[in-house]
Amino acid sequence: MPALSAWDRRRHEADDHAFDVYWRGAGPGVVVIHESPGLTPEVVAFGDDLVVAGFTVVLPHLFGSAGVEPRPGEAAAVLARLCVSREFALLAAGRTTPLAGWLRSLARSVHESAGGPGVGVVGMCVTGGFALAMMIDPVVVAPVLAQPATPLPVGAARAAGLGLSQDDVSQVVARVAAGCPVLGVRYRSDWSTGTRFETLRRLLGDGFIAVELEGRGHATLTADRHPEAIAAVRRFLSRRLRPATG
Repeated sequence: MPALSAWDRRRHEADDHAFDVYWRGAGPGVVVIHESPGLTPEVVAFGDDLVVAGFTVVLPHLFGSAGVEPRPGEAAAVLARLCVSREFALLAAGRTTPLAGWLRSLARSVHESAGGPGVGVVGMCVTGGFALAMMIDPVVVAPVLAQPATPLPVGAARAAGLGLSQDDVSQVVARVAAGCPVLGVRYRSDWSTGTRFETLRRLLGDGFIAVELEGRGHATLTADRHPEAIAAVRRFLSRRLRPATG
């Protein structure tokens, strides 16, 4: 895993789950949750960007390969596994991922180690909505949704869904009303995000900051990285995690 050679691998166990996590950097903590098909070199490169920007970055490895280019056919195989996995709930409407407890525990661990006013979280694609599930814990103060794609937009209800139970939706709305904004980034033409940006605008009002990019693409921060998206995420994390200088 050459892309991760400079990262410290650890194991985080909580809530009946255990996954490897990779740590690097100094400063306030940011958890970057990778997309499908895995913890690719492009995801690691985005993490490296945040390390250079002055953050402690933690990369949980939830599925697929880590630090290497995906093998031929790996993307399709990983997506098939995720579709039937109860942990990721790709097709379930109105349901929060069962990994939420583990992810919140990881955020608390990162905050305890890195300090600062709280932790940032960046979810991507199939894990985009995980940032919302994590912000129910007050330690998460900078949630970022990059092209949130679950539940998969099959039908109007799933296309509009946030991948949360109704109780968790209410808690997210309350946190935003109390002063914790949410940043969302996507390509405007990306079908996989469904209509959930419209849902977020309706529920969160000015507390939802949307960056919608022109052109064709999907992975705003990695394979199809867009400088506007990268800059918006850095600014948001700096404002929320380093308020004196951000």
